[in-house]
Amino acid sequence: MIAPDRSIRLGTTRRQFLTWSALVGAAAATPSLLGAPVASAQGFGSLGGSAYPFTLGVASGDPLPDAVVIWTRLAPDPLEPGGGMPALPISVRWEVAEDERFAVVVAGGKAWAHPESAHSVHVDVRGLAPRRTYFYRFHALGHTSAVARTTTLPAMAHLAFAWASCQAWHDGYYTVYDDMAAQDLDVVFHLGDYIYEGELKNTSVRDVSRLSPQVRKETEALDDYRLRYSLYKSDPSLQAAHAVAPWVVTMDDHEVDNNWAASVSQDDDDPVQFLQRRAQAFRAWWEHTPTRITAPTGPDMTIYRRIGFGDLAEFSVLDTRQYRSDQANGDGEHEQNEQTADPARTITGQAQESWILDGLAASRATWNVLAHQTVMTDLARENGGVRTVGMDGWSGYEASRHRVLGGARERGVSNLMSIVGDIHRTVVAELREDYRTQSPVVGVEIAGTSIASAKDGEDVDDAHREFAAANPSIKFGNKQRGYVHTVVTREQWQSTMRVTDRVTEPGHPTTTRAMVTVPAGRPEIQV
Repeated sequence: MIAPDRSIRLGTTRRQFLTWSALVGAAAATPSLLGAPVASAQGFGSLGGSAYPFTLGVASGDPLPDAVVIWTRLAPDPLEPGGGMPALPISVRWEVAEDERFAVVVAGGKAWAHPESAHSVHVDVRGLAPRRTYFYRFHALGHTSAVARTTTLPAMAHLAFAWASCQAWHDGYYTVYDDMAAQDLDVVFHLGDYIYEGELKNTSVRDVSRLSPQVRKETEALDDYRLRYSLYKSDPSLQAAHAVAPWVVTMDDHEVDNNWAASVSQDDDDPVQFLQRRAQAFRAWWEHTPTRITAPTGPDMTIYRRIGFGDLAEFSVLDTRQYRSDQANGDGEHEQNEQTADPARTITGQAQESWILDGLAASRATWNVLAHQTVMTDLARENGGVRTVGMDGWSGYEASRHRVLGGARERGVSNLMSIVGDIHRTVVAELREDYRTQSPVVGVEIAGTSIASAKDGEDVDDAHREFAAANPSIKFGNKQRGYVHTVVTREQWQSTMRVTDRVTEPGHPTTTRAMVTVPAGRPEIQV
């Protein structure tokens, strides 16, 4: 396995003179392209001066105390294969400034947007000052992008962040992203299901009749995935949320295929064919993500990484898809049994599991956070004396949960938090190694609801009532759409559930449904 990218794990860094480096698409893998002819605004007819290339917005991500990655993709016709761009590398100029008017430009340079990377641009801007707000923009083909805000990481006593997941475009409008864009945030975590791979059908909430058959079909090839990202990233509310803060992004299943596990697809396709599909999905994810992660050249990509905010909070961003064993008992909901308890089965893989525990042991942060995809909490139902749980989350990988949470307890990890998405509902629960025996509480888990997936939802549904009845560790639940806004200090963790009553129609207001507080030093849930 490729070693994880530890460049994002922060310690004390020494301020250096202002420097920068541009990392552009596949240029590192194909250095000969750097000498290729560069197209200009006058170089190919209709694009020059008329076709706006920044239709997918701009974004930043994976911040460090002295650096941040800024991103864009040139796509004047984003819902056409190739984005309406010629098969040529394009010169892109970028700027970072201390102010929105760019009166004080602190970094700038030229990058290449290559067709092999869908004309995406990833610039790792170095030499910035810690705990600072910056503004950035791009210039290409005679046009200038929108201006966006980003921040570098501080050694801080106060952290404001949000997290989101599960934004099925076909299920609703991204209204809650407008609310997120209005917040003063240091960082945003996206915990998976940025896109959905399935066919877009006429039952969609949004109008799909205007879309071409290739945009609507299930994603399998590279162009399919690129078109699906183009569709999602064309949304102005999503662009607005990307423009206010750097994002740290991981993936779940729908970026590739529903409930995939390592080389196993949902429909048990030939593993060789599925790994080819996975390689295409990974490539498109990287092309459309403002990340410092190395571009994949096949079906493997090291996604898990660690990001720290001084000694206040450290986040271990996990990958619970790429290295997992196949779901037990054929997936679905089943009783926990010898398969779910099998110590040979894993949801993280052995190397990542060791990385998690080593990181928790070495952490000196007040808050230690696992930022990942699926719930660790048992969402159980009891019917006729039979207790069942979902096989896709950590409940179907009991040995992994015991090793990680038991290992955290043995290492004396304080203030352990788990933040997840996936389940299209908010669930706040005590973290335990085993929920059948109600073993000691070792932390708190907050599952955030979806941005749009599963359509409108409701306040409290029958499923939550069943979960709460079968598991007294669950302290709060809600099934409306929204996201979680969180403020962390040395004294407490406070999460606000921002929800809307309807995403099937645009423009509905976002309100606070609940506020959850966890005091530092004891895993108590106060709602």
